[in-house]
Amino acid sequence: MTQVPEGQFSNAINPLLAKHPDQSGVVPLINAREAFAARIVLARQAQFTLDIQYYIWRNDRTGTLMFEALHEAAERGVKVRLLLDDHNTAGLDAVLIGLQSHPNIDIRLYNPLKLRCPRFINYLFDFTRVNRRMHNKALIADQQVLISGGRNIGDEYFGAHDDVVFADLDALMIGPVAQQAQLEFEKYWNSASAVPLAQLFTLTKPQSLTALEQRASVIEADPSARHYIEAIRKLPFVQDFLTQKLEFVWAKVTLMSDSPTKTLGLAQQQHLLAYQLQQAIGHPEQCVKLVSPYFVPTKTGVALLSELAATGVDITILTNSLEATDVAVVHAGYAKWRKALITAGIKLYEVQKVSPLARKQERKLRRQRLKGKERFGSSASSLHAKTFSVDKERVFLGSFNFDPRSIELNTELGFIIHSGVLARKIDQAFQQTVPNYAYRVDLDEQDKLYWEERLGPRITRYRSEPGVSWWRRLGMRTLALLPIDWLL
Repeated sequence: MTQVPEGQFSNAINPLLAKHPDQSGVVPLINAREAFAARIVLARQAQFTLDIQYYIWRNDRTGTLMFEALHEAAERGVKVRLLLDDHNTAGLDAVLIGLQSHPNIDIRLYNPLKLRCPRFINYLFDFTRVNRRMHNKALIADQQVLISGGRNIGDEYFGAHDDVVFADLDALMIGPVAQQAQLEFEKYWNSASAVPLAQLFTLTKPQSLTALEQRASVIEADPSARHYIEAIRKLPFVQDFLTQKLEFVWAKVTLMSDSPTKTLGLAQQQHLLAYQLQQAIGHPEQCVKLVSPYFVPTKTGVALLSELAATGVDITILTNSLEATDVAVVHAGYAKWRKALITAGIKLYEVQKVSPLARKQERKLRRQRLKGKERFGSSASSLHAKTFSVDKERVFLGSFNFDPRSIELNTELGFIIHSGVLARKIDQAFQQTVPNYAYRVDLDEQDKLYWEERLGPRITRYRSEPGVSWWRRLGMRTLALLPIDWLL
């Protein structure tokens, strides 16, 4: 890796790092709009390099604005490297080829589909290879400021529309962890699975950079988007960042990731995130609070969690309800283990979905909102955050879902933050906040599942999966019978 360049980030960061040797500074990004603003600010303030890798990059409002921010950075002389997993780039070839035409922008696609159109044919004839994906998310500015966690690039991750809003979590980090992330990016960028865009054959005509700039201007002028963009500009976070007033949590932060050789099926155990995570966490002694949108514990995972609970460790898990999940088949892989987990003494919560109408009503009645119904971040319709705390001392955040796909197939990136301050915040949220926006799932005297909802002092009990039709419940139960956990 080249020497870290001296610039405005260094001038702002170095005095802070001098006060906290061997520690990294962490600012959790819980608010969706702040998370988008943080990315835009880094892109606009970078002076030398922007190194970026993502699993999903939507060609929507926020995706277009981010593309244009990269273009603007390149125009200032910033060297931009963009690494995207190719599974979700349908419809993006024209934009990417256009960006690649800029001399300061270099784009590679990870584990690309050889046939660009129709894409589904790749899965018919090359399934084993293309089923392995890069799930990592990272944005590194000038090799010194890092944003990483659970968010991809798209409107649903940044609260930019009223359809699906993900409750998600990532963090802005500085210090040694940013250097570790830079080294990790280099591994992926130079790996055999990262193929330069120019080497892929496509008949798609490039979208000109002028057209990209015009599209971004149209989005900014659109009345439906103007309120969002103005709200982003006025966020205290933006000014706090620019005036060096952000309050960092200082802690030892350990990066862990899968080796890119995992995509080729060649990674050794010590180069896998799941193994590194197990080694870093050790044996919990008091409590584990786990948040995972796609939680598929499998028989082995249930046995391990049950053994842990039997030693007296308090385990609480938050995942999506059937009404809130965006991947019903994954919910089926989790639902069949609920009784076993509860019987073992593990507490289960499932996030409730809030409809667009309910979100509008919530905004109108902000001052009269029912007590006890405050929600995580914005009024989210689906959980997407991946985090857990251990013994009120350590926190994990990253891209890793607790499912077989994250363990066996996808590459992942995550961080262990040794901070009692952050760990206690997660523990406090489970005690004070989670019960107010999630169903508590439990067993009654007849060993049957029920879902308990709190609304202030009122408690409502449901005898079947709330908020969904009998048809969807039947479909989920049918999927649960299929031996497909390894795909989930």
